[in-house]
Amino acid sequence: MTKFFPKVFITGVVLFLLLGAGYGITQAARAIPWDCADWQAFAHEDRTTVILESLAENRGKTLYCGIDQSDTFTKAETWEAGKDRNERDDTIYSGERGIFRGFIAAQEGWLTEGESGVTGVSIDRIFEFPREERRRTKRVKRFAIANDAEQFPINANASCGPVGGLICSGWGSWSGRNNIAVAAQNRGRGNLIGIGSNTNQLVDWQTNTMWNTNAQGQRTTQRSNTVNPNTAWWQAQAVAAATAACRERGARYAAGSAAFLAGHNGNNGSGANFIGDGLGLLYEQEAGYFNYRFRQSRTWSATFKKTIRRTRK
Repeated sequence: MTKFFPKVFITGVVLFLLLGAGYGITQAARAIPWDCADWQAFAHEDRTTVILESLAENRGKTLYCGIDQSDTFTKAETWEAGKDRNERDDTIYSGERGIFRGFIAAQEGWLTEGESGVTGVSIDRIFEFPREERRRTKRVKRFAIANDAEQFPINANASCGPVGGLICSGWGSWSGRNNIAVAAQNRGRGNLIGIGSNTNQLVDWQTNTMWNTNAQGQRTTQRSNTVNPNTAWWQAQAVAAATAACRERGARYAAGSAAFLAGHNGNNGSGANFIGDGLGLLYEQEAGYFNYRFRQSRTWSATFKKTIRRTRK
């Protein structure tokens, strides 16, 4: 009966049946080729049975792993074993572990080296693989951020901002009524750092300690009390500022990267004027009087992390 139907028509009918059965372009999409690590041919003494049973278990994987990848079967013998299943009246082979429904036109052309079937078809279609899905990749980009004390005037209250600004202590007490600007400033600074108007004390901001001094301003006795705020407090403020700044930029704070740095020095002198290298001071003058109050300030730095996602072919 086969002789009365042209080969092209038969192939078309088989292809139509295969598509309707869930094969070809309607088969579940695969993003990557078959994994051939656990593939092995069906064990049997008859070579034709070996091929048909292997095709029945998984036609696409058998073609890919058994012919193209491992050379277990040759194209010619695979076509010879299964060509009868491409005839109109006998298209199904019921195996022990599956069903073989014949070759699609593209596979037929590939197995016969172009003598039969459709040639010029992508090898992805031959093995029933669609185009590989675009890969979505991601990488974590790290970038540093830091502020600069020079960008903040020492009399700007707004410099202590939650995002990107300086980190600051609370205000010290006012210097009290005074009509001499320098004396009022000195007392205001003294009140802030806890030495008041006592000119025999100074502050070492590197070690967060206070010292008594002699008449020449030399350090004599280390005071038992620690400067406030201390290092731990400043570090906590740096972490908080970095975390907020990261979120504003759509990034994440890299744990352990925050550090507090130097701030404004203002007036670095000696005695009651001594405020130490790296100490930042912001001040506010009471309107109409030579009265001042101060707050400590620091710059800070940190590292941000941001996940960059890209779609690639």
